[in-house]
Amino acid sequence: MREATGVRQRVPHRPAGWWWDALLLAALVGLTVALASGQFLGLDRAVADWADAHRPAAAYWLARVLNYLGQGTPLTLLAAGLGVLVAVRSRSIRPVLPPVAAFVLTVLTIGPLKLWSDRAAPTASVKPPYLPEPDTVQIFHTDGPYGVSYPSGHVANSIVWYGLLALLLPALLRTLHRPVPDSLIMAVRVLPPVIVFCTTTYLGWHWLTDSVAGLLLGLLLDRLLHRVPWDDLPLPGRLRAWDRPFTSTP
Repeated sequence: MREATGVRQRVPHRPAGWWWDALLLAALVGLTVALASGQFLGLDRAVADWADAHRPAAAYWLARVLNYLGQGTPLTLLAAGLGVLVAVRSRSIRPVLPPVAAFVLTVLTIGPLKLWSDRAAPTASVKPPYLPEPDTVQIFHTDGPYGVSYPSGHVANSIVWYGLLALLLPALLRTLHRPVPDSLIMAVRVLPPVIVFCTTTYLGWHWLTDSVAGLLLGLLLDRLLHRVPWDDLPLPGRLRAWDRPFTSTP
């Protein structure tokens, strides 16, 4: 059993303090209010129209393949599997906790926000429910299966789950006595969300502001998950044999 008084070196949370979390939340609320009052709708329409006019077949299929980087279910399974692998190798139950928490957090936020905002995708004018183009861009306006565009779940999920992969991957490499390149961790955290942000907007599956809202929400959820002291959470007595740190050095 590890000692509770041990001092650990944890990766600092940057920017530090809750002000950044509050800023992200305020920006998400502000963007939603602005859209409800009719702001940025012209920008959304202009970006969607430009993408429609500059989408050759090769670019379409490349963007579609790259957009799979933001699929929530495969990312959830990948993070869960990596968490289990790290748990087995480190003999600790703690690596399994972040994927479980992330799954609960995303289910309780992304889906309900989509249903509440009730916004159609840009393609809703050419696919069911065949809305008039001016109506597709409206928020709090449409009904039916296409009214789930805001915020972008692909973008939010990519930030949350790749952030968890960046947390678990170094733990796995440490069990293999391999170095943890900072450039690799940065690439895992940054590149997939950027690619998903661009492709989901370019393909016309989301409005630009849907992707921006997904970015803000994803960053907020990512910060909340990385604030949790996973190595120090109290565990039931029966799990004490598997109570070892994994995010830091004891």
